[in-house]
Amino acid sequence: MIVRPRPRLWELFFIWKGSIIPQILPQVLFATALATAVTLVAELAGPAFPDFATGPFTFLGLSLSLFLGFRNNACYDRWWEARKLYGGLLIVMRNLARETQILDGQSPGPSPRRKRVLELAIAFTQTLTAKLRDRPINEVASACLNAPDLARACQSHNIPDGILGLITAELLAARRDGTLDSVTYSGLAAQVNLMAHAQGCCERLRATPLPFAYTLLLHRTAHLFCGLIPFGMVHGLGFATPLMTAIVAYTFFGLDALGDQLEEPFGLEQNDLPLDAMTRSIEIDLAAAAGHHPLPEPLQPRDYLLL
Repeated sequence: MIVRPRPRLWELFFIWKGSIIPQILPQVLFATALATAVTLVAELAGPAFPDFATGPFTFLGLSLSLFLGFRNNACYDRWWEARKLYGGLLIVMRNLARETQILDGQSPGPSPRRKRVLELAIAFTQTLTAKLRDRPINEVASACLNAPDLARACQSHNIPDGILGLITAELLAARRDGTLDSVTYSGLAAQVNLMAHAQGCCERLRATPLPFAYTLLLHRTAHLFCGLIPFGMVHGLGFATPLMTAIVAYTFFGLDALGDQLEEPFGLEQNDLPLDAMTRSIEIDLAAAAGHHPLPEPLQPRDYLLL
């Protein structure tokens, strides 16, 4: 995600990092070159060049704007839901860290059982982020789990869910030996269930993109519109046609590309969520509750990009 101060008015036209221009520049240049060629041909041909009516282009542009707006709203809803899910996961983890104090008993500091539960919760968050970002999840799991826990977690085809099973097993052991009564166990189990709910919702977003036919229709229409619009503007605008075509192409291609990025909020594009930074925040809170020192440092933006 791009993290930078709000630009001043004179800076708006010169910002490159964080804009959508690098991604859509080839399409905009192609549309501008095509408009330049159409303009030159029209000027050389004079009255012999066909005069296309502007009405169909107006209606097509209006319809395309509405559909792009609808798609971008749907994509932003996906991005915002993913952000709420990870924000909710942070709250659940803090609640878990606070409520597991009951596992300490009379111990002056975090008990081994509480440390184990919190360390497993850290491993759950790290492996969930790896799963959502298509990273080698086994490598991440092996770095944050000991060999017995790794073997048990890998018995599940879904490693984060397997780690939740380890947390539940630890809480059940505490219930059996009398450390937890039924009420406190139910409260802690409810936090684990919320972690599973957040995982399931994130996996649903990751596995269910917008309908491909709808996205393909908008891609095709945007390219056709930006390729045909010079023919409708050339007689009215003359040599200004390439400039206006570039502005229109920047708008439509930019909205289209921005929707593509927001549709997959867990990726590594500039406008995707900073999952690594949010995962590190959770890790810091849980590590502090477990009594670990020194604590990991929060992730900082690099060249305005926070991953």
